[in-house]
Order: sequence, then C-alpha cells, then structure tokens
Amino acid sequence: MNTVNPTIERRDPATVMRLSRLGSLHQCRLSFMRQLTRRMAAEQWVFSRPVFDIDDNGVGHAVYSAQGPDRTYSLVAFAHDLPPEQRSDRVIAEAWDATFTLFDGVPTKDDIQRLSRNVPLQEAGRVSENELSLSRANRSVRLWAHVVDQLAAGQQPDLAQIYKVGYLMRTTAVYGSGKFGAADREKIADRPEVSGPFQAEMLSVYLTRIFVRDLVQHMANAKGGTQTAQLDPDIARWLGIGNSTGLGMAPFIVNHPILFNNWIMVREEAIARVRSLDAATDAQVAMFREIFERSKLSISWWRSEHPIQIEKLAALNADLGAIAAHLDQTDLTENQPWDRLILWSRTALSEEGQELLASLILEPYGELVDGLASCMADGNSAAFTIDGAMPVAQVRDLIRSSFGWALDLDWSAPEHCARAWYVSEEKLEPRLGERFEEPIEEYEQPLAPARDSALADKALADWLGESPIAEFLLRHPEHRHTVRRAQMSRLAPYGEISDNTISAEVLPIDMLRAKLSFFGATHFDPRSDRWVRICMYSGAPYPEELSPENADLWVYPERAQ
Repeated sequence: MNTVNPTIERRDPATVMRLSRLGSLHQCRLSFMRQLTRRMAAEQWVFSRPVFDIDDNGVGHAVYSAQGPDRTYSLVAFAHDLPPEQRSDRVIAEAWDATFTLFDGVPTKDDIQRLSRNVPLQEAGRVSENELSLSRANRSVRLWAHVVDQLAAGQQPDLAQIYKVGYLMRTTAVYGSGKFGAADREKIADRPEVSGPFQAEMLSVYLTRIFVRDLVQHMANAKGGTQTAQLDPDIARWLGIGNSTGLGMAPFIVNHPILFNNWIMVREEAIARVRSLDAATDAQVAMFREIFERSKLSISWWRSEHPIQIEKLAALNADLGAIAAHLDQTDLTENQPWDRLILWSRTALSEEGQELLASLILEPYGELVDGLASCMADGNSAAFTIDGAMPVAQVRDLIRSSFGWALDLDWSAPEHCARAWYVSEEKLEPRLGERFEEPIEEYEQPLAPARDSALADKALADWLGESPIAEFLLRHPEHRHTVRRAQMSRLAPYGEISDNTISAEVLPIDMLRAKLSFFGATHFDPRSDRWVRICMYSGAPYPEELSPENADLWVYPERAQ
C-alpha cells in the first residue's frame, strides 16, 4: 500500500497562477472529457440514433441519445448546405455547416419542429429550459472533401492528413448555463452524471463527434454508391472535434474565482499526493514510462504557425529529450521518486515541459487522484455574500496576500493599463481593446482585479483597522467587487491570476489555454494572441467500443504496429 508523506505541500499559488504557467497547462486524469468517458463506461451508458433524416445534399436532422442509469440526454443535430463564402470561425458568423442542442430527455416530433425553427439561428433564436446547451460547427473543408472522396472511391483516407488536422468539424461555440434560454446550471447541478464542471457540454461534444462520423459516411455513400468504403474504425478513432475559442472564454476564469480555484487546487492536490509517495511499484513505473512514450507521439503531431507556440513547441521537444535522458539514469521506484522528478524539472525544463510532467505523474494513480474530481464544481453560493463585519485590517491583509505584487505598480503608466475589457454591443461577447486608442474606457468591465485591488488598498489606507468593512463600502461602493474577491480568497487560494490582465503584454491565449486544458483539449494552436484552435476527443472510443478498459488513456495514442 502506498503511503503519503504530508510534508510535501501543494505548490505556491504565486508560482502556479502566473499566466505563462497557466498558459502551459496540459490535460490530465482530472480533465472533464476523461471524467465523462470513465463514468459512461463504468455505468454502461446505452447510446442510440433514433432519427437520421438527412438527404443526399447533407441537409436534414438527426437525434443521438445517451441513456445513463437515471436519465437520457439527446443531441439534436441539424445539418445544412452552407455556401463556402459563409463559412467562418468568427463569433459574428450567421450560418454554419451544422447546429446542435443537447436536449434533456428524448425529444418529440413537436420538440424537433420547435428546435428546427431556433437552433439553426443560434443567437438569433431561442431555446428552452428543456435544452442544456446550444452549439454550432463548420467543416474542415479540405479534410472533409478528402475523406468523402476517398471513401466514395472505395479507399480509406490518408491517416497522415488526419493526424495533421485531427478533426472533420470544429465547433465555434458550445453555449450552456442559461444562455439564449437554455436551462440554468441549477437545473442539473444535483444530477450525479452532470454535476461536475461542463459535463453536459462535454457530452454534447462527444455526441457531436458521432454525428460527424456518421454524416461524412452518409455523404460518401451518396457520392460513391455501392463502391463506397466504410470508414475504418481505427482511422475514425483519430477524428476528434475541433474547436475555435476566442476572447469570450478568457474572462470566465476571472469572473469565477472559486470555481477556477477548485480546478487548480484539485490538480495541485493530486500532484502533491503523488509527489508524497515514498515509493512506486515496478508496474506503476512501467505505466508512467509507457504513457510518456505515448505522449511523445501525440506531441509529434502538434503543429502551430503562431510564433509564440512555435517557440513553446521547440522548448517542449527539447524537454522531451531531456526527460528521456533523465529517465534513462533515474530509479523511479524508491526515495520519493515523483517528488525528485518534479524538483529536477524546475531547473531542467521549460514551464511547458514542467506542466506536462506534472500531468503525466498522475497517470499510474487513478485510485489516489480520480476521486478528487468530485471537488471541482462550485456549490458555495454563500461565498458571494460580503461579510460586512470583517475588520478593515483583515480585508487589507487579504488583498495584500493575493496582490501584494501589484500594489507598488504605477497604474497610470500606459504599459500597465494599456488594455480594457468590454462587451461588444453586436454579439454581447467580451472584447479586449486598446485603452488609449479606442473610446472604450467608460464601457470597461471589472476584469482587472490586480489594478482594482491596488486602488482599494490605497482607499483603505486611512481607515482604522478595527472598523467594519461595511462602513468603508458605504462610502466606497465601487470597491465592493474587490472586497468580495478578497474575502473569497480565504476559500480560494488559487482563485486569482498573479499577473496583470490589462497590461500591454498580456496574452489572452494563456487564459484560454488554462481553461481548455481542464476540458481535456490537446494540440493548442493559437491563431493570434486572442483566439486558439484545439482538438477534443481525438483517440476516444466511440459508443460501440467504449469500455472501462479503454475509457481513460485514449488521449495518449499508441503507435500502430
């Protein structure tokens, strides 16, 4: 039995919560996609396709149902014949190759009629509390055409092209939690199968992947007739679902400090538990070494044209060589082997490599780690209530604990406040503008907690330490959100980013990467400093092959024999 030495603590939030490190996180055992596939396999969910009404032009609708122990959820998919000039990854698009909603239960014909009038419109339509998410996707045009043409000609698609792209369609949004009329989070928060963060959205994407596989086969059949080949399951498995994610996701981790804290703190607890092990068995070491080799294969498929990611990938590939050389001369069975490995990585590897290694050491220890997933949701609504009786001195201490580094910055200097977050009028989506070049300051959103904390600390300087904070807030209500965040930090030591979110150098893609890594995304490909493409579920088993044996490590490819 492994023993845990409690002397190895979670890493310091001041280190973990730097944007450069958050922007280097990788998926791990606690990722939301893997939580879902483990659950579906363990509970033996039953999948069906009660409707597939799509014509030879690829227009129509389909329904995919997933039945768990207590409830059924159904993806209602609408396929469209989209002219190429209307295909766009941008949120301002108004038409897509396919649109979707995750229905709570099994939809009736009347439900589908109602949804057919709304779901294809996305933001311009409205769904109801019977729907849990709303999403849309566009084809990866060249790969889609290649797969259809090859299958129609009786051939299999080129696996190298599939490795290079990774998906036949990519979503440009998966909306949930009350947006556009969909059910609020509270409706499903107590259901075990979707109580964890983003489990309904991950289910929607999993079912979308099945639909996309079926649709490309349907289109190939329509083109090739009787000579059409059936897509090889071993090839289909490497077709994930792409995603284009922009600035709309970045403020999420600022606006949800307790939820984001729970994600980070659980991962840090998992890492600390494994580092605290006195020894590892031969089987655990063998599993780690195998997963490391498989991760190298996945990273070899990772491509990006963005200079920031090109540089990070070069460092990561150098890190892989350094890790391999270190493992060749390291005994991982005794003397707190995982702690020694992490301590070595701090000076030997880039942040990208350090965080990859931190994720990989969790893999042999599902029994030690996986149960922590139940702590990743945020059910503490009471934390949003300000404690007005708290003394000013305590609030000041909390602010300085989280943002001491920010208090001496000159917040009027252009380099420290160059950017401003606001919400676009057209799409009601977050945007990041240039404060001194655009007339946006009066529309600024409270997404600069470091600056706001410095301002609050300055305003508190002349107040008596024993005064209740309520008195201060009566005079300075503009600091309510900062005081609330400071009080939340007692519960959420990993809730605040230890960087300036409005500086001239801020990279929103670091915030996007942090959140997407917890989804379980791989192959991050920034297209600018403000949006990124990823791949989801590449390598995951489809329902007909899903089992407890393959429900977890699918994210690490195995080299074909």
